[in-house]
Amino acid sequence: MSDPEQFQEKCAAVFRSELRLRIPPQISKSLIAGTSLLLASTAAFAAAQAPAPAPASSERITNPVAEFAGIDKITGRIITFDVYVDETVQFGALQVTPRVCYSRPDTEQPKTDSFVEVDEITLDRKIRRIFTGWMFAESPGLNAVEHAVYDVWLKGCKQKSDVPPPTAAKAETGKPKTQAAKPKAAAEPATEPAGAAPEPADDDPSSTN
Repeated sequence: MSDPEQFQEKCAAVFRSELRLRIPPQISKSLIAGTSLLLASTAAFAAAQAPAPAPASSERITNPVAEFAGIDKITGRIITFDVYVDETVQFGALQVTPRVCYSRPDTEQPKTDSFVEVDEITLDRKIRRIFTGWMFAESPGLNAVEHAVYDVWLKGCKQKSDVPPPTAAKAETGKPKTQAAKPKAAAEPATEPAGAAPEPADDDPSSTN
């Protein structure tokens, strides 16, 4: 082995011995504790950044009444009207029939929708279906009925309405009308028969004393 090679070997041995120096026990314990704390902090941060589990969604609420709004484009008048499910209400030349009306509890994000059928009464008195589908109260422009004269959109779903339900209305119209009792005619006084003659007197006028 040449002199340069021997010199390199000695230098390598010195460096290896330096690397084999042990770390003092106090420093080693501090490093282990610091590493454990760092790992715990990292795990806590990762758990905080994880998305919270979504709450279990409750069932939809089925409502018997759908609330609509409609506009007459000629007059600019906007009205609100209630329609019971599976019943039909006419607005202008349109007939609106909701089939279902769903909403969410107050504790959840609002989501109100209704499956609606809309027919148009044409000028020749024929009925033509112009809309069948879902309407969304939170997005009234998404599936609103756009007509040449009338527009209709969903406003909400309700459990009750000021309008009487159709069963009550039919019951009222089906009741028989009662008539006031007529007073009986007053009894007429009894009269003698026309052919009755008075009885003759006992005294004879022709007899003389």
